[in-house]
Amino acid sequence: MPGAIINVLLITYGLDDMKRREFLRYAAIATAGTVLQLPSAYAGALPPDPFYANGFPDLEGQQVEFTAYLGKPLVLNFWATWCAPCVKEMPDLDALHKKYGDVSFVGLAVDTQVNVEKFSQKVQVSYPLLIAGHGAIKLMRALGNKQGGLPFTVVFDKQGQVARQLLGQIKPAELEQIIVGMR
Repeated sequence: MPGAIINVLLITYGLDDMKRREFLRYAAIATAGTVLQLPSAYAGALPPDPFYANGFPDLEGQQVEFTAYLGKPLVLNFWATWCAPCVKEMPDLDALHKKYGDVSFVGLAVDTQVNVEKFSQKVQVSYPLLIAGHGAIKLMRALGNKQGGLPFTVVFDKQGQVARQLLGQIKPAELEQIIVGMR
């Protein structure tokens, strides 16, 4: 967890430009569990959504921390192999991912590793697929999907704040407008 906090500080608040000693002081405060007081230059910046504290395994079983996606917009798509509208929208998401390289796209499976591995052999996409399992339902609800329905797409801005939530199969033109408006 301290590493995630340090990454959030580095990326979100631009602390990578700070002097080493000053950065280490802030990092020490953050890892000690103390409330972090940022210099006034960073006072207006909001911290990323708590979702960014999560990490999930990819298809190879490697843990991917969501703090890695801070710094540019993110289209997060909750999906499942058994969800027909989820599968139907994947080519549209893939096309938008290829068109907008300055925007991250992630498919977060509400499914098992085995099911997603089998599925990815049949349907391939160019964006990463991560595995959240059934615990993703709680995460979706925390992001505004009170019904827990799929597919569910959340668009985050480059600071990690929720910009839009789309329940149901995406409309490619609508999602593209959202993406263009954030660039």
